[in-house]
Amino acid sequence: MENFLVKICGLTVGDKNLHLHNFVTEFIAAKTLEIKNIVGNKRAICALSGGVDSATAAALAYKAIGNKLICIHVDTGLMRQEETKQIIKTFKKPGLPLVVVKAEKEFLKSLKGVIDPEKKRMAIGKTFINVLQGEALQMAPEKDKQALPYLLQGTIYPDVIESQGSSYSHKIKSHHNVAGLPKNLQLKIIEPLRELYKDQVRELAVNLGLPAEIVKRQIFPGPGLAVRIIGEVTKEKLELLRQADKIVDEEIRLFGLYEKLWMSFAILTGVKTTGVAGDERTYGETIAVRAITSVDTMTADWAKLPYEVLARISSRITTEVRGVNRVVYDITTKPPATMEWE
Repeated sequence: MENFLVKICGLTVGDKNLHLHNFVTEFIAAKTLEIKNIVGNKRAICALSGGVDSATAAALAYKAIGNKLICIHVDTGLMRQEETKQIIKTFKKPGLPLVVVKAEKEFLKSLKGVIDPEKKRMAIGKTFINVLQGEALQMAPEKDKQALPYLLQGTIYPDVIESQGSSYSHKIKSHHNVAGLPKNLQLKIIEPLRELYKDQVRELAVNLGLPAEIVKRQIFPGPGLAVRIIGEVTKEKLELLRQADKIVDEEIRLFGLYEKLWMSFAILTGVKTTGVAGDERTYGETIAVRAITSVDTMTADWAKLPYEVLARISSRITTEVRGVNRVVYDITTKPPATMEWE
């Protein structure tokens, strides 16, 4: 890229920096005007997951339409330990208007008996939209229930590519906010980040003044822990995985590695193996640990974590998480794998 910009196009280093600055400021100006014109006198709701994509989309919309925006965080029951509480605490700082909807029962019901990962994503997407539409109906004017607010989503370009494919690639997996949307969707969608990659979104987030804990937050999938549990998702499995995932997070932060990694997390593999506890035989779960580095989400490399970190994670999980007797480390790049297991 530098060869093209400098040697072929004749730009100087100063020009390149100016170009990046211009991109950010011009993009923000264009998108805020676009959102303002689309929404007009109506209102918009933003599906706020807590990640940098949805937060940046919300910040753009808030800049454009102010209090006509309502952010909705759906607590699906598929979140990490204490995550909803942390999201409420974090988003008090930017001052975004936030409503929390607890919907664990609805999501677990929709996932009952579902094993196939594509069907999981579709079930989660359908339930997610149903919950949002229910909230939107409550916000619509009593005299005109058809005047639903717009739905703002933090969809980015890799979501679109993996969900829909292109003339250069095949569909890889359905993202619940793209291919998981029902055909009879009543809400009109606004996706201001649809053409951007993750690194570009983070540049926007910084410029919009979002706090570091949002900008530098590791990626977390929209379907949550459901795609980190191989097989049927149950409340018991979710609780077990939360405990293991919390240990991974604590150890990665303890060693100062959190902001150096794109993602680091635990997976409940659904594989049971023989182990030993004291003098007795056990038959327990296997937890896989995945830590990766990336720039734009489209490709990734497995992180060469220090042996000491891996040893501590393994020791703590097998000691502290009841029912787990084996921990393995995933050393696969993307491609051929994806970042998540499902």
